[in-house]
Amino acid sequence: MRKVIVILLFIISFLQLNAQRNNYSQIVLSDSAQISLLTNTPWNGAVYALYGHTAIRVTDPVRKIDSVFNYGIFNMSKENFIFLFVKGETDYMVAAIDFHYYVEEYEERGVGIIEQVYNLTQKEKQDIFDALVINSLPENRVYRYNYFYDNCSTRPRDIVEKYTEGKVEYTPTNKQQTYRDLVHECVDIQPWTKFGIDLVIGADADKTITDRQKDFLPLYLMTANEGAIIKSNSTEKKLILSTAYILQPTPLVKDNAISPLTAGIILLILTSCMSVWIYWKRLYVLGKTFDTLLFLIAGIAGCIIFFLMFFSEHPCTNPNWNIIWLNPLQLLVASLFFVKPLTKCLSYYHFINFVALLLFLLAWCLIPQQLEIAFIPYILSLCIRSGMNVLQQKTKKKADYSLPKAAR
Repeated sequence: MRKVIVILLFIISFLQLNAQRNNYSQIVLSDSAQISLLTNTPWNGAVYALYGHTAIRVTDPVRKIDSVFNYGIFNMSKENFIFLFVKGETDYMVAAIDFHYYVEEYEERGVGIIEQVYNLTQKEKQDIFDALVINSLPENRVYRYNYFYDNCSTRPRDIVEKYTEGKVEYTPTNKQQTYRDLVHECVDIQPWTKFGIDLVIGADADKTITDRQKDFLPLYLMTANEGAIIKSNSTEKKLILSTAYILQPTPLVKDNAISPLTAGIILLILTSCMSVWIYWKRLYVLGKTFDTLLFLIAGIAGCIIFFLMFFSEHPCTNPNWNIIWLNPLQLLVASLFFVKPLTKCLSYYHFINFVALLLFLLAWCLIPQQLEIAFIPYILSLCIRSGMNVLQQKTKKKADYSLPKAAR
């Protein structure tokens, strides 16, 4: 019930602040006004929340303003939302939300909120506030979201930089990191999420990135702000006046489900045992049934990777070397195991697949993409089944040749 009330209050606040936009455009902030960055700690209640969140707070007790401009609002009920999300054509929007309701929403989830108050002149505060109001107008509030390059964290940073007189020099991380490294930091508590992300992001995610590129993560932007300075002509000053916790975070709980590596090892053992049993007992129908299921799942995963590589706007999905062991052809192969006239064609496919997977594993350390060790048992399972199919076909052919012509 409390959660429903918080959501209703959130909606009411949103509507009230929308109605105040025209008034906002006429407001001149007082000397008591402050602009600050709000950084939300990660929350494991949703995959997207594992990365944290960023928003800008504008408070002015004289003008009775205490609003949060949130660039992370999206509508999951929008038509074709999932398809557009997979394509990388997700539209987010910015809206002003009453600070009280913003805090209540995240307090309900156990999310921490850290506030960094910017060290700005009166003109800079007014310019940033005016820009935020203009951004949140119906005709301007929607923007094309990009996870790595243009998100709820980079937008607040960019708008503060744009209207700050001088150059902001941020605190360096002094670390060589990639996009994949940073994503791993966020999703490490959910091994299956990490496994899935490593499947779909490709080689470009393994290039060393700059400190500025790391700001796509809210906690990295917050850390960069601490100790940052604004340089203007011959003067310099701190970017942040003060930092304080508004809400203390609830510790994240690690997912204790069976890990992808353990599941893969179980699959590999099962595949190996079944392969030996099927070969010696000549249970070819059982083998085809098992292969249909195995290659069907691999084929579906391959279709997703193929789509993201060639039809999606998501960054760092092409090239992706996982397409070698997970490819759309496997979906076609899975549908043909019981088609007898195509047995010979399938045998050729399995031979090529067996060689390709074997070479892929042998060249593991040479491939210019960070590959999960957890992938290996899954690759070996596919490799074994392709190899066994080739072996079964050769054995069957030898058996046929050993029979008299009349019995063939």
